[in-house]
Amino acid sequence: MRILTRCVLCLVFLSWGGRIFAAEWNEYKANHFIIYYKDAPLEFVKNVEDMGERYYVEITENLGFTRYKSWSWDDRMKIYIYRDAQDYLDNAQQAKWSHGAALARSRTIRTFPSAHGFFDSTLPHELGHIIFREFIGCDTQIPLWLEEGVAMYQEKAQRWGSHQQVQQAMEDGTYLNLMQLAELRMSDDAKQSLVELFYAESASAVTFLIKELGEYRFVNFCKHLKDGDSFEKALSSSYGRFHNVEGFNKVWEEYLRK
Repeated sequence: MRILTRCVLCLVFLSWGGRIFAAEWNEYKANHFIIYYKDAPLEFVKNVEDMGERYYVEITENLGFTRYKSWSWDDRMKIYIYRDAQDYLDNAQQAKWSHGAALARSRTIRTFPSAHGFFDSTLPHELGHIIFREFIGCDTQIPLWLEEGVAMYQEKAQRWGSHQQVQQAMEDGTYLNLMQLAELRMSDDAKQSLVELFYAESASAVTFLIKELGEYRFVNFCKHLKDGDSFEKALSSSYGRFHNVEGFNKVWEEYLRK
């Protein structure tokens, strides 16, 4: 059952990254989502719900996560749709190049209507973050490239185009191996070219893990992470061709250089 309500001239206090702010929000309740929005048309909000429901199923399936927990009632996902990019940046405390943000622990997504590829990129990307983290655990320590790669894998254009971007980086000398990638800190002042390279390599590495080495191995790898194994131990337990990130990097590079 869908319930639409409106908070008129009321202050809703929210906490995001330790910052408290006040804003007027409209509220739209759906089966698995509660969508808060400011000036977005209701038709757009309903499309967010419809696409969110579709991705809810697609993402769990393409990651191989069966018997995934349901979001319902008090556990529903919360999506905050800011007025525009400036409103988002002023209040969500994200890097200037960010178009969306997800917090798995509170099942919360923050974004804005004109975010890059809202329905094809931003929405599935942020949902991917939350579904992946809920499966392996919010406190599980993994390289950022793995988490972002899983989120990027939900963007079909990135899934199929990332290999070519990394191959080009190899040719022009800007390529970074996975060990170097793990050391990067994507700060607010990071160069756009570096941001794009980081996300392309992350998407390529995870796509290779899932599509070339087998979904069942990837699911097993995630289960080891969920059970408390370290990243390196989970790799070693799940893949016979390599036992650590250096070994994986070598196999991935060989695939890309063919």
